[in-house]
Amino acid sequence: MTRVLTSARRAGERGSALLVTLVLVGALLAGSAVLVLLQMTSTRSTDMTRTGLSALYCAEAGLAAARATMLANYTQWNTGLGAFPGEPAFLGAGAPNFISHDIDGDGSPDFVLSMQDNEDELFPAAPQPLVDSDLKVFLISRCISPKLLDNPKEVRELIQFTGGGQCYQSQLGGCGGNGNNN
Repeated sequence: MTRVLTSARRAGERGSALLVTLVLVGALLAGSAVLVLLQMTSTRSTDMTRTGLSALYCAEAGLAAARATMLANYTQWNTGLGAFPGEPAFLGAGAPNFISHDIDGDGSPDFVLSMQDNEDELFPAAPQPLVDSDLKVFLISRCISPKLLDNPKEVRELIQFTGGGQCYQSQLGGCGGNGNNN
């Protein structure tokens, strides 16, 4: 008779171990799915940061490449302002001082340049965005590299032409930045 009571008692507990196991496996699967989702989000965030920095460096390289040509062609700034938002002719491919727009050497341009006038007119005069009157313009470089199109960046720099001048050896910084070594 004890045998019948034991098997009757176990009949009510049959399958409870399987149910507990299924709940534990389900919890472990849900936890691992959350961890995978967190890792994928972190990887995507890291990739966006990396491409954002690369695009910023690409745009800054455009500024560095064009700065000297911009200053050398200050007499053509007004015609370049007429091309906004396009690239001024003296910075483009047909220019005598051609600036290579291909930084990484893959054959496609990585940045595009444009110029924009600063607001240099005094108050009652209306703004004239196509005329530079103070030898200061904004040089704009935008990264268009096909590898970095997911995260475009644009950098602006105020360029000012100050003209030539006499370099004095004893002036601050010395001639050619030699640290004032007399």
